[in-house]
Amino acid sequence: MCFNWITAQSGNLSLEECYHLAKENYPMIKKMDIIAKTADFTVENASKRYLPQISFSGQATYQSQTINFSDALGSLPVNMALPSLSKDQYKIQGEVDQLLYDGGKIRNQKDLTKANAELQTQNIETNLYAVRQRINTIFFSILLMDSQLKQNELNKTNLQTQIEKTEAALKYGVAYRSNLDELKAEIINIDMMSTEYKSNRDAYLKMLSVFIGKNVSSSDELQLPDSEVFQTEMKRPEIKGFELQKSVYDLQESQLKSDLLPQVSAFVQGAYGRPTLNIIENKFGPWFIAGIRFNWSLESLYTSSNQKAILKLNRQAVDADKETFLLNTKLDLTQQDDQIKKYNELIQQDENAIALRESVRKSAEAQLSNGVITTHEYIQKTNAENLARQTLILHQIQLLQAKYNQKFITGN
Repeated sequence: MCFNWITAQSGNLSLEECYHLAKENYPMIKKMDIIAKTADFTVENASKRYLPQISFSGQATYQSQTINFSDALGSLPVNMALPSLSKDQYKIQGEVDQLLYDGGKIRNQKDLTKANAELQTQNIETNLYAVRQRINTIFFSILLMDSQLKQNELNKTNLQTQIEKTEAALKYGVAYRSNLDELKAEIINIDMMSTEYKSNRDAYLKMLSVFIGKNVSSSDELQLPDSEVFQTEMKRPEIKGFELQKSVYDLQESQLKSDLLPQVSAFVQGAYGRPTLNIIENKFGPWFIAGIRFNWSLESLYTSSNQKAILKLNRQAVDADKETFLLNTKLDLTQQDDQIKKYNELIQQDENAIALRESVRKSAEAQLSNGVITTHEYIQKTNAENLARQTLILHQIQLLQAKYNQKFITGN
């Protein structure tokens, strides 16, 4: 019966709602949108490399020497003037270059950008998930304060009943004023304990309000979470983070392969200047050149094997980090399993102790009415029962928190 009021309450703020609000309110959540937009811009820029690339250039030069056709051709049989080239030359040029084949570099760049963005987002999810542990601590601390306040009220009600009986007995001269005063003093002690519980509750509520970005007043009630048995399958966000990190390394290895492939593009150059392609005519004029350009750099061939070895070592490091994380998580789960087992046993013992303490207290009430025991002795027996009930409440909240710690550890 001690814990029935908890299971019956229908609070207006659930633990899952606190998780959601805390995640939405945490400043780091803003980075997710930034990462997504940055990735979109980067991918879009990479895609634009498939569009024709247009460039313009110009130059004006003065040469110390040009071609001398008289020296090149020698003496001619007829007397005729040979053209000469000006030492000052001018050119304005425009070029359109269209990529035809790049060995998959652009595709790999886009995939790598998306993978890095997903990894960064997952790392933020991991950090946001850690906030749940702090929410658990605050939420269950508030529930504990609520439980202790409720038990205090029950204990106060029992003592108030004895005060009314003692006042009636005092009226007929069969009780002492000191008996009544001792009972009232105990009521004051209970009120002092309630004041401390309320103060602690208000402090926890303020902390919860800061985390979830929503004002939680002292009149608000928290909904008791379900005490169901949770799955132990590992679903922590860190696991996905490890896999995403390895996928980034896989894409970087694919990029190494594309770096070894050639690039082919088509181009058109148009220019105006002096001399033109027909250098014999030393005049200003337009011209154009069109063709296919082939570019194959083997620079990465020297470092490719070492880069692949580095990426392999990086993947092995990620696997080691994952194994370490799973081992530590397994140890934490083992500890929580022991905690759950311990609290279940303690709750059974608490219930047995409460049954005995309640029987002793009821007997003490009859003895007090018949003048067999003193008021002080009765208060001692009442406080012993109250302490047993408070201990049961503490262990019930601790059991529930241990289950949700287990849920947090497994990511369920």
